[in-house]
Amino acid sequence: MRIISRLSVVILIFCGACSSERNTFINRTFHNVTAHFNAYYLADVKLKEVETEVFQKYKEDYTQILPVFIPFDSATIQANAEKLQSSRELASKAIEWHKISSWVDDSYYLLGKLDYYQSHVDDAQNTFKYVNVNSKSPDLRHQTLITLLRLYVDQGEFENANFTIDYLSKENRISEANRYELYRTLAYYYEKRGDKSGVIGALDKAIEYSQSNKEKSRINFILAQRYQREGFDALAHEYYEMSLAGNPPYERSFYAQLYAQQVAELNASKDLRKVRKYYNDLYEDPKNRDLKDVVIYERALFEEKQRDIDLTLELLHQAAKEPGSNPRVKGYIYQKLAEINLAEFKDYRATKYYLDSALIYINESDPVAIAITSQKESLDQYVFHYERIQSNDSLLKLAKLTPDEQKLVAENYIKSEEERLMQEAVALQKPQSTSLFDNLLAFSDRGSGSSFYFDNSVAMQQGAIDFRRTWGNRPLQDNWRRSAVSFQSAAPAAPEPTAPDSTVTETESLVSQLPTLDQLIAEIPNSPAQIETLNLELEESYFELGKLLYFDLKEIEQSVANLVTLVRVYPNSSRKPEAYYLLYLAQKDLKGNSEQYVSRLNLEFPDSQYTFSVNNPDAASGNLAYVESSKRYEQAYHAYYAGQYQSSKTIIKSALEEYPLTRNTERLLLLDIMVSGKTESRARYRERLENYIQNTQDLNLVELARNMLKPLLSQAELAELNPKEKEANDSTQVENKELTGKGENETLSESPYEYSETSTHIFVIAMEPRQAEAATSLLPDLDNFHSANFSKERLRTGEMNMNREHAIFIISPFSNAEKAKEYFSKFQQEFKSEGLPDEAKSNAFVITLANFQVLNQSKNLEEYRAFFKSAYK
Repeated sequence: MRIISRLSVVILIFCGACSSERNTFINRTFHNVTAHFNAYYLADVKLKEVETEVFQKYKEDYTQILPVFIPFDSATIQANAEKLQSSRELASKAIEWHKISSWVDDSYYLLGKLDYYQSHVDDAQNTFKYVNVNSKSPDLRHQTLITLLRLYVDQGEFENANFTIDYLSKENRISEANRYELYRTLAYYYEKRGDKSGVIGALDKAIEYSQSNKEKSRINFILAQRYQREGFDALAHEYYEMSLAGNPPYERSFYAQLYAQQVAELNASKDLRKVRKYYNDLYEDPKNRDLKDVVIYERALFEEKQRDIDLTLELLHQAAKEPGSNPRVKGYIYQKLAEINLAEFKDYRATKYYLDSALIYINESDPVAIAITSQKESLDQYVFHYERIQSNDSLLKLAKLTPDEQKLVAENYIKSEEERLMQEAVALQKPQSTSLFDNLLAFSDRGSGSSFYFDNSVAMQQGAIDFRRTWGNRPLQDNWRRSAVSFQSAAPAAPEPTAPDSTVTETESLVSQLPTLDQLIAEIPNSPAQIETLNLELEESYFELGKLLYFDLKEIEQSVANLVTLVRVYPNSSRKPEAYYLLYLAQKDLKGNSEQYVSRLNLEFPDSQYTFSVNNPDAASGNLAYVESSKRYEQAYHAYYAGQYQSSKTIIKSALEEYPLTRNTERLLLLDIMVSGKTESRARYRERLENYIQNTQDLNLVELARNMLKPLLSQAELAELNPKEKEANDSTQVENKELTGKGENETLSESPYEYSETSTHIFVIAMEPRQAEAATSLLPDLDNFHSANFSKERLRTGEMNMNREHAIFIISPFSNAEKAKEYFSKFQQEFKSEGLPDEAKSNAFVITLANFQVLNQSKNLEEYRAFFKSAYK
């Protein structure tokens, strides 16, 4: 009974202590222990597990200055939603069940961090502010304010950040752990503001309070990078050496030693052999097998400083093919290739294709990728029009030849291509490309003149060419394999032996890309309609290319060449007035004869807005001009409807002379034509309307002018005009349907993808990994399909895994949407391959490189397919 009595007393005390309403010593002790070591502890552990996973998954890019804070990956946060929800529930229980414990405020702080990580910014701010106001622990309040400061910097709320910094600067007794986080967050603040000195100063102070050698190592590396960028090589070397302490990851120690050597010796050394030996030793070191691309890339940058551009390009080509652990390095290699081709050779075409390749590897949210995308806009347009001019011009020249002459040209072309393949075979053999988009990299050869056939690339190339001459583009099969086809339904087919070397398939593929004589002859236009289409495209491309070269690329002489060709070859072009105006501007820049184009504009297009502009070169422009011309337009408009036609004409003339090129110019010109309809002959009125319709870009004003023209036309002319208008309207509706996707009851404005007519496209076949493994003949069948239908396009095929559910096959590149859609149509109609599922074939699609980046991030194939059906079909 005594034992039972004592046990009962303990139980009663324990039950009393469980109450969260009674604030006694026993109650407080119980709730403090339970809240701390149960709910709060478990919530904190789960949150730290997610933070650790984010840090582990983040791939540091040591070629760029490391960020102060490792950014939180939203995908990892979403993938751990269940764990974060469990942490939230436990922290909430610590607050609800243990109200009198001293861990309530700490639990609120955890809830604030959870909201912060899950992008509930307003809730996080309110929670942090609540903890700061109500907590009695100075350490917790400081910790909360520092996290709130980081949130403000994330959101770009720099005024609130400044207020928080000012408040913390006046606080006393900030713990060392909080001081470390405070100075790191200050460095982050300066990083976001672009204050380089501020970042360095804050990180220097952070190191003083760091308790982790690993963190010290990373901060020292960041400081070394920043000192190196600022030209303080001695300081950079010192910090690189310090960053090697603290057992850093091997990749960081590799970069630290590499960059330390650069700032200490390599950049200043005059012994080039010693420097090159250093890079060769790094390259041969087995520990660096995943960093070979970095070694060659850094060697290329060194050779660039020696102004050996040829060697630099050769090394960059090699670096693009070397293995590497960081895909972004490949992006920087291609970007460097683009930079050199632009700066040294003004090769806009090569630059565009190298930048396309760079964007495959650099994350679209990276500032580098954003800058590349912006730079590529004009280059995409340039390449589209440049290639169209080259192609159409060649076809038109061939169309003028006799059939025998056309055949001779085609035969010579095939012969020259065969010679080119032989020359490539003589050179060093091409290494296996590591990139599906290895654009413009020169072919090399692996053969060396070995007596064994499959080791002798020259013999293999010659054999493939001789076979093709004799038998045409047909697969290399033994007789027993052909004869076995008829028995496939009765007995299982024997497996085909593998080729002795991948070089065999590669050689066959290169030779199979050669077009046949019939294919070349079929591409030559032979009807007036085809020739007219080519000429219309040429007219547009000469004009657009001239305009692009003048305004965007600042290549004035090339711009003049294209515009002069336009007005010479197409004297009746509707773009002629603007071409004259651009030539006038270009000749002024070149100190040439600009007055000739003033004369031509006045003689041929006296009523054009461009004529007004060249006659009044000192007229006002910009927003002021637009405002003033708007006032004049309103005055002229009221005068016209009041019947004061001469007054209206005078106002219009003065507005056009003083403000010749504003957004009101075309409206003023149309109003002037309306005045002439009241004051001049019917024939003159009609003539001016027809000229206006040809030369005006504003579609709404063109439609208005057409409606004004209709009463002046005869019944026969109206009958002839109406079918054309109906056809134009129908085509416009179809085009709008394609661009907006309204035909599919969807709007492209809600899609993350953007349609581009002129961007480089790729073709994608997606299927499950097991289906991809079963489709063993897909790649050979694609090669045969390309050689039969797209032999001149030099298409490449490759395979990659998008995720666990999808393997994709990629065919590239297509220089614009039109070529990609042509391939898609041909593929759906004619391509056949055993093992390729019908669903995978019908669900294939084309996609721009920019959209492929978005798709590669989201992995949502169905979302893109919906966009594809709306935009491309």
